[in-house]
Amino acid sequence: MRGLILAALVALWAGAAAAQVATLAADSVQINPDGTIIAEGDVEILFEETRVLASRVTYSADGERLLIEGPIYLTGPDEAVLIADAADLDQSLREGIILGARLVLNQQVQLAANRIDRVGGRYTQLTKVVASSCTVCKDRPTPVWEIRASRVVRDEDALQLYFTDAQLRIGGVPVFYMPRLRLPDPSLDRAAGFLVPEIENSSRLGTGLKVPYFLPLGRHADVTFTPYVSTSTATLQAMFRQELSFGSYQFRGAVSADDLEDSSRAFLFAEGVFGLPRDYRLRFDFELVSDEAYLLDYGYSDKDRLDSAITLERTREKDDFSASVTSFRTLRAGEVSTTRELPNELLEARYTRRLYRSARLGEIWMGVDAMSLERPSATPSVGRDVSRVGVSLDWDNRWPLANGMVLSADAGLAVDQYVVGQDPAFGATSTQGAQKAALTLRWPMARGDAGGVRQLLEPLVQLSWTGVTGDPVPNEDSTVTEFDEGNLLAFSRFPGIDRYEEGLHANLGLSWTRIDPAGWSLNGTVGRIVRFDDKDQFAETSGLSGDISDWMVGLGLSLGQRLSLETRSVFDDGLTFSLSETRIGWQGDGSSLVGTYLWRDDIGADDVSEVTLESAYRFAPNWTGRFDWRYEADASRTTGAGLGLIYENECIGVDLSVSRRFTSSTSVEPATEFALRVSLTGFGTGSSPNVQARSCSG
Repeated sequence: MRGLILAALVALWAGAAAAQVATLAADSVQINPDGTIIAEGDVEILFEETRVLASRVTYSADGERLLIEGPIYLTGPDEAVLIADAADLDQSLREGIILGARLVLNQQVQLAANRIDRVGGRYTQLTKVVASSCTVCKDRPTPVWEIRASRVVRDEDALQLYFTDAQLRIGGVPVFYMPRLRLPDPSLDRAAGFLVPEIENSSRLGTGLKVPYFLPLGRHADVTFTPYVSTSTATLQAMFRQELSFGSYQFRGAVSADDLEDSSRAFLFAEGVFGLPRDYRLRFDFELVSDEAYLLDYGYSDKDRLDSAITLERTREKDDFSASVTSFRTLRAGEVSTTRELPNELLEARYTRRLYRSARLGEIWMGVDAMSLERPSATPSVGRDVSRVGVSLDWDNRWPLANGMVLSADAGLAVDQYVVGQDPAFGATSTQGAQKAALTLRWPMARGDAGGVRQLLEPLVQLSWTGVTGDPVPNEDSTVTEFDEGNLLAFSRFPGIDRYEEGLHANLGLSWTRIDPAGWSLNGTVGRIVRFDDKDQFAETSGLSGDISDWMVGLGLSLGQRLSLETRSVFDDGLTFSLSETRIGWQGDGSSLVGTYLWRDDIGADDVSEVTLESAYRFAPNWTGRFDWRYEADASRTTGAGLGLIYENECIGVDLSVSRRFTSSTSVEPATEFALRVSLTGFGTGSSPNVQARSCSG
């Protein structure tokens, strides 16, 4: 046990007006006749935000100097750690000479120096310096990388490091020299400077180099410029970000001159959200590109349909409002030739308000909606333009019954007025009305056993009716239908307003959930629809056609945070499937897997069958492999694949990847890309939290 002999307050600052007080603790303290104070044995000095640990400290008689003998550990307000053999410092610990020292910044980068001079409490000057974040051992004395310099000055206020005669060595071999070099302090969150460069090789663009440059614009904005030069392109990429007190926005884009096209190529993506007075929120999302192949050629995005939108919205307790303008552009080769026949502008507005609420009588809601879309073509039928405005009134209520059942009722009315242009199949103006009503009976049941297992079972039945009157209207928003757990109890399986599921039908369902105290759960849902007067509104491949629909079955399995499995299928009594989709996700220690499978009957002219897989596996403490794969089973072809290898330790990260896109069209060709990214941990980059640092043996 440490014996505390003295804990004293020592005045270190001359002058009563500027007196500063330090706390000294040591195993023994000796005061000599000449006034010299010698503290020995686990000496600790606390002065302002500076803490010093040493084996021996000598205060000069005039109180101006401190002679400190090591090992010395000095920490300041910025959490930098200075380890040294000996030091001669002034009374404030801000100026002086430190010998045989190492400066540790942000618990990552070490700067070893023969001598360190502290000046004015702001600057630390290191002489004959070796800087690295790599672990050095007796049997491994040479770090993976190091920067040697004749001098390094650390500005503690600006958090910058200034190197003189800087020489970068990899494995002890000099590879780069700069007479002057400035790097951000590892403890700095953001600073202007170059980021980690990246080498890329593409079968379309050749071999090139990307060198990002980051530039802060105040505390809440920044811009990153990335010149990209290869054998086939000269490109400038840029990203601008801005945080405001009432929102944020960002722009991302690039401009290229390459050998693939005669003219310049470019793209711009922008998005933002702003809070406005009276609880309104404004969102925008713009997507612009010069040609159909640019995004894929450069790997900026795999989107084949662009949508630019601006939306004004507000959600409150009693009402909900949204209005938006959306512009569409297709990049699909099969649709480019018919672009003028596709909607290019869509205006939508919707307002819903609760008019009445009572625990006994339920709730009444009113809704108003409007929509308008245009096609550029002037050709009748294919150039159809449609506008619609509608109003609706809905009521719902629920009643718990004495036996535990829950009875609920819903009813509603809707009227929509259409204005149709350039389509002789419909009148210039058309009106459609809908009336709907439903009764739903649920019987939720729960059971628990002594082991803590809980089971929930809920059979349900809904009797629903919808009647439609008025003129024929075009179908713009309900061309694709699905049958799933979310719309089992819906009035209509059509996703939009242009079509209603007409007639009287019964929706039948059963859900079950098992929750185990060990941390896993299992759930399932089965449902079916029985129609009493089928209106032949659904295609046979939807699983919804006929007097009796196909079975809809959904299953889910969860093993805590590690495994999740979800699957949904739609099939008839003969087990003929119209839909089967599965998603599995696994997150383990050093491994992850996400896989999807989709099979859908007859979308357009061909069935759709697709498998996707993304995985990562850490097969050694510092090595991780990645693999992704996309396969179209209906066409018996791989559409994309990628491999990656990552090495990362406490001081360096290497990311090597190769990917291949096999698809082609009139505007896009198959492409193979290689990328190499090397980062030196500490200066502007940090290691991943799960990276294992190398250790010394013995």
